[in-house]
Amino acid sequence: MSYRAVFGVGEFRVLFALHALFVVGDAVRMLGLSVLVYEETGSALVSALAYGAGMLPYVVGGAFLLSLADRVPPRPLLVGFHVLRAGVTALPALGLPPAAAIAVTAAAGLFAPVATAAVTAVLPDLLPGDGYVLGRSVFTMTAAGAQIGGHAVGGLLLLAVGPEGALWLAAGSSLLAAAGARAGVRRRPPRKAADGASVRETWRVNRLLLADRGTRGLLLAQWLPISLAVGSEGVVIPYTAHLGRPDAAGAVLASFAAGMLAGNLVVGRARDRERLAPPLAAAMGLPLLGFAARPGVAAACVLAALAAFGLSYELGLQRRFLDAVPQDVRGQALGLANIGVITGQAACVAAAGALGEVLPPGMVMALFGAASTAAAAVLVRAPRQTAAGRFG
Repeated sequence: MSYRAVFGVGEFRVLFALHALFVVGDAVRMLGLSVLVYEETGSALVSALAYGAGMLPYVVGGAFLLSLADRVPPRPLLVGFHVLRAGVTALPALGLPPAAAIAVTAAAGLFAPVATAAVTAVLPDLLPGDGYVLGRSVFTMTAAGAQIGGHAVGGLLLLAVGPEGALWLAAGSSLLAAAGARAGVRRRPPRKAADGASVRETWRVNRLLLADRGTRGLLLAQWLPISLAVGSEGVVIPYTAHLGRPDAAGAVLASFAAGMLAGNLVVGRARDRERLAPPLAAAMGLPLLGFAARPGVAAACVLAALAAFGLSYELGLQRRFLDAVPQDVRGQALGLANIGVITGQAACVAAAGALGEVLPPGMVMALFGAASTAAAAVLVRAPRQTAAGRFG
């Protein structure tokens, strides 16, 4: 299956548009809210909390609510989530106090992993076989590109209409996404009957997924090498500052995103992507070793792009993981895989920042690259036949 064939599926085009709206709208919302809160409080810490408020509760939602992705039909779940986002985004623009604005944003963030898992679980129905992997790679590339574009658009909107105006436009994009989900996502029944409390069911299935040796190994292979490599980004700003070029941090971070885009585009089209996964994963951390030599900005951008290219190894694991989990918990399993990556990246970024207090930032980046390569060598294996575990 080709990328052209993937985009030939009408409902996939709808989900793709919803995903792009979500990422761009969220980038604009984060910027608008953080600037608005900073203007009102003058506190960098409170502004940072506002910026990350939607992401902070992600792991909590994944731990307690993720089973809803399989127990609620996708269309009403997506419509409700985007309407909720619209309301939460508009409230600060109406004058909600900073503490309350951060609280309601965090509350809405609890449902983000559920909505993401619901969309991901629909993809195999639309794109059988390798089409699913191509669809996931499109979503990954869209997320990287839309984040860059969203922050650029957000900066322009802040200049043109101020933080309140940016928040209103972000709220409008959420309503547009809700309307698109209502009109373009086909009605489907839930994959699993709601036969118990969502929290208890979420914990039960998560425990079983992690207890099964096959699924646990695939989860760890998706989580640890990526998280360790991305953790190096936590000291990019001090690294460029040590070079006397603090303004160059954006270029290095953009190079990480560009490398990820290129890797997904190239590896997504490869027929032997599963066999490419081990060498790509092992090679991902190697360019980061070069930061120990304290390269200049241009060389740092090249090393960052090469490292991020290796992130595409994850495409070689997605089909295997999908085949390893039963269909009735597919949404929760895919959501758990995504949550582990997000949580691991956040933890490793924080750990890199802490380590950067006692070591030069280039050395920290090299250490995280070495750890990523070591984790990949242990966890990312060549494909082999596995049967789905029993999660009755």
